[in-house]
Amino acid sequence: MKKILTLVFCIFAFSLNVVAKETTYNKADFDKALSEGKVVIVSSWIKYCTSCASQMKVLNKAVNEFDNIEYFAFEVTNKEIANSFNVQYQTTLLIFKEGNEVYRSIGETSKDLIYKAIKSSLKS
Repeated sequence: MKKILTLVFCIFAFSLNVVAKETTYNKADFDKALSEGKVVIVSSWIKYCTSCASQMKVLNKAVNEFDNIEYFAFEVTNKEIANSFNVQYQTTLLIFKEGNEVYRSIGETSKDLIYKAIKSSLKS
């Protein structure tokens, strides 16, 4: 019985971190957002990565809380996209402004730190 309860707890705990992971990045939309003067956020993920899900959850909320940002995500196993950004690890977070990368982190899931980076990027 104890093993069953432990299994149920683990499944429930894992399901709380589940976020719909999909590749939303495409070069045309990325370039368009930059040309419109938006701050562009790009994150990488991989299936079953809980830190990726945590980061994506924060970023999905940020899109609704900040003006003038665009958010894209991609699966790190997509080598074409990963190589174009020189990304080798899941949970990599990139922020671009005026065509330049202004922030990069790996494994950052703290809402406070991610929001601080976004706010810093939005300043003129």
